[in-house]
Amino acid sequence: MTDWTSASELALRSRSAGNFSLVWPDLSSKRLFDLLAAGLALILLLPLFVITAIAIKLESPGPVFFRQIRYGRNSRPFRIWKFRSMRTELCDASGVCQTQTNDPRLTRVGAFLRRSNIDELPQLFNVIRGKMSIVGPRPHAISMLAAGQLYEDLVPFYFARHHVRPGLTGLAQAQGYRGSTAEWRNARLRIKLDHAYCRRQGFALDMLIIWKTLRHELIRGTGY
Repeated sequence: MTDWTSASELALRSRSAGNFSLVWPDLSSKRLFDLLAAGLALILLLPLFVITAIAIKLESPGPVFFRQIRYGRNSRPFRIWKFRSMRTELCDASGVCQTQTNDPRLTRVGAFLRRSNIDELPQLFNVIRGKMSIVGPRPHAISMLAAGQLYEDLVPFYFARHHVRPGLTGLAQAQGYRGSTAEWRNARLRIKLDHAYCRRQGFALDMLIIWKTLRHELIRGTGY
């Protein structure tokens, strides 16, 4: 994980360094950035959205989008949007049955969408609506399990991560901790990184997380 250490180091240093250029002046400035970034991305990605929707409909019957209830800011539930990557009859709206490597529920188009993380792009609409941010702790399904138990039972301080808006990407993902939560150590570490972001969130840290996400996820495609 040494390639990812700069993000966590910046998270620890940004507020203590006394350099106010590293932090958001206030929450309204972060919200303005979210609106501008998400709006521009939606305009630029519109052709990709159309092509993806056609590919999904051609391969399997069912809706283009998958919707699921997840935890939002202050633990308030909201409906998240993603491109559907599984066969409609096998989709799990509860989030209990997580996607695994070579998951047989995935369609061929869906497997590509997950590898490239294109399936996550409709969450830009959640950003526009104010339910999400570009950067923040990833929103979890309310029934999500970690190491075979509810996340809040595995990590007693779990709900502190909901003090900020959930994000399209976050510090845990920039550190390479994404995917399955079957292993309890990685599951707990992801929450600790979320808490570190909540305490140290700032402009420079957000930009670094965005850059690392684009470089390691959208370009290299490590999703499944």
